[in-house]
Amino acid sequence: MAKNTQKTKALEREYTIPLRREFMKVRKHKRTPKAVKAVKQFIAKHMKVADRDLRNVRLDKWLNNELWFRGIKNPPHKIKVKAVKEGDIVKVTLLNIPERIKYAIERENKDEKLQDKKKKPVTEEKQEEKSQEEKKEEKEKEASAMDAKELQAEMQAKEQKHIAKQKPIKSERIQIKTLPKK
Repeated sequence: MAKNTQKTKALEREYTIPLRREFMKVRKHKRTPKAVKAVKQFIAKHMKVADRDLRNVRLDKWLNNELWFRGIKNPPHKIKVKAVKEGDIVKVTLLNIPERIKYAIERENKDEKLQDKKKKPVTEEKQEEKSQEEKKEEKEKEASAMDAKELQAEMQAKEQKHIAKQKPIKSERIQIKTLPKK
């Protein structure tokens, strides 16, 4: 039974991956893609992924953003990551998260929470309040739509007035002369 409990636990490790040695082997405009592959290869080797299959190594989007942050020609020389192995798949996340990424993560989590709240069912009282509010909003929208239509009609009338006053432009007819056949 001890073996079964160990298999269900996720294997978790932290690594500092040296990238410079790998990405210096390729041309300058291919360095960051090589760095991404180097991270996957390193994790596949050290976390003992079956057949070192890189498809089983999943990088977190924040780790990917950190690798690509300075562009395709200048990836970071080393990066600290946390690897968690669950079954055959290894998930790799960024360990030391910079401040600029922390704010982005918080913003994303906040947006997800707001979306979850919108999906949850609303009580009947709130629905009644919303229906009253929605009725008011619909009336306001209809009123603003009518105002917009009136303004548009006035603008078209002004344009028609100006068009009627203008004289038609004489277009010069261009004649193409052909050479006589011999």
